[in-house]
Amino acid sequence: MSSYQAVVEWGRNGATFTDNRYSRGHRWRFDGGVEIPASASPHVVPLPMSVQAAVDPEEALVASLSSCHMLFYLSIAAGRGYVIDRYRDEAEGQMTKSEGGKLAMTRVTLHPDVQYGGEKRPTREEEDAMHHEAHDECFIARSVKTDVRCEPVRP
Repeated sequence: MSSYQAVVEWGRNGATFTDNRYSRGHRWRFDGGVEIPASASPHVVPLPMSVQAAVDPEEALVASLSSCHMLFYLSIAAGRGYVIDRYRDEAEGQMTKSEGGKLAMTRVTLHPDVQYGGEKRPTREEEDAMHHEAHDECFIARSVKTDVRCEPVRP
């Protein structure tokens, strides 16, 4: 079994705090040394208490689902002899009220745009099957209750 860690760090930096007007800006640090500025979403916490230029947890969830799907898709395609030159996904998440009336990320839709190289190209059915398999194999998609959809971009 694998274990994964992230360090999330925030500081008050002199703000009063109890007036609820403190910065939600913070840092994510990962084992490879990468640090990412993070914040509450400006859709949830108004500016200037949130940081527009930082990654928010909602965006990170969408990116994590997209990245996991892509990594499995690349592996599946390589195993079937397809060459992929480029993979781009403009994934989007939708925040709405859940059945219990609380805000939740209720849907994530992936829009993978896959550019193939080489002479061997999958049919639409083969491509759809690879996306379906990638979705079934994605650890992150299996870990969330969100309705995760995949809608490939096609010319």
